Amino acid sequence: MKTSRMPALFLGHGSPMNALEENRYTRAWRTLGETLPRPKGIVAVSAHWYTRGTAVTAMEKPKTIHDFGGFPQALFDTQYPAPGSPELAAQVQQVLEPTRVKADVSEWGLDHGTWGVLIKMYPEADIPVVQLSIDGTQPAEYHYELGRKLAELREQGIMIVASGNVVHNLRMVKWQGDATPYPWATSFDKFVRDNLNYHGDNHPLVNFMQHEGAALSNPTPEHYLPLLYVLGGWDGKEAITVPVDGIEMSSLSMLSVQIG
Repeated sequence: MKTSRMPALFLGHGSPMNALEENRYTRAWRTLGETLPRPKGIVAVSAHWYTRGTAVTAMEKPKTIHDFGGFPQALFDTQYPAPGSPELAAQVQQVLEPTRVKADVSEWGLDHGTWGVLIKMYPEADIPVVQLSIDGTQPAEYHYELGRKLAELREQGIMIVASGNVVHNLRMVKWQGDATPYPWATSFDKFVRDNLNYHGDNHPLVNFMQHEGAALSNPTPEHYLPLLYVLGGWDGKEAITVPVDGIEMSSLSMLSVQIG
């Protein structure tokens, strides 16, 4: 039985503290959870599972991973006990063929890039979640193509939730004082927004390193690449909207993107 096509989301997750705090970003995530169709399951793509090869969590009860340091104990005490789904993991493996996707039954779980946003969207933690890793050995086009294949799951009631930051330069973060965004950060964030609706070959956001602000905005690509898993699945007709945007601490974009 066919269900309505589920939306796909890219959420700029920012600081792990957003899991505990209430601000305009977390309110936007909460609103998404309250207003979007309820998914049967979620395939999450987080910047924080950056691997050699591609893997998907396939355990019944994924652990809550606290992959950070220097934060209050309350953050380490936070759990997000969403169920896993070996069945959904097998579906992911199938739609991504011939790419080999390893079924991870013990090593990973849900890292803060995933649970940090889902805890606001679905605080009851009652929707099955599997997490797909990002193969750091592959070029941007590879991730865009995987996103194209994953879109098939949206027809089956599965939501794609990717999580990262399109501008992510922690070395140049201003922790205190004037947090005016760097010009290159503002420029790159605008470049992403301006090209979300591009549909065709040689996508500017796949070839993002050609932008003059890309190297400073993304010294490493893992926080940017999750966006491509969402954009890859766009059919060229669905609405693309920006639920929330902003640059924090001068060099951290909180841009979120909704398809459908």
